Amino acid sequence: MKNEDLQSIINNLGSNLEFSSEASEFLNVLVPKEQLHSVCNQLKTNPNLKFNYAFCITGMDWGKDLGVIYHLESTEFKHQIVVKVMIDDRENPVLDSVHDIWQTAEFHELEIFDFFGIKFNNHPKLRRLFLTPDWDGYPLRKDYVDEANMIVK
Repeated sequence: MKNEDLQSIINNLGSNLEFSSEASEFLNVLVPKEQLHSVCNQLKTNPNLKFNYAFCITGMDWGKDLGVIYHLESTEFKHQIVVKVMIDDRENPVLDSVHDIWQTAEFHELEIFDFFGIKFNNHPKLRRLFLTPDWDGYPLRKDYVDEANMIVK
């Protein structure tokens, strides 16, 4: 299915969805954070889309906003899209978990929480994954300062 066809279907799954190709072969969809779970559920269950595989879920710091990027594939139809969601609250970034839609998201959400501090509502066991529980801060944020390993000249 061509990106134009995907966009036509996906455009009816939510409101205020934004689309781009961003010099990419994949259709990029920016979803409002309040609609993330609903839109993702429809992406998986819609019989014309069947995005049943979340093959990459990544945290992102765009400077002003934090967010998550979901790379999705339909293993049946062989089409792929990129779903992006942005959070403008850096002090308390929260999204709904999609682990109940794609089981692989459970691990990715732990990693994103650990390194970016994004909390996921309804995650079964949100906790630090790689860093120690007493670690201060989120090292993949652009404003993170690692004072313990600073080189002073």
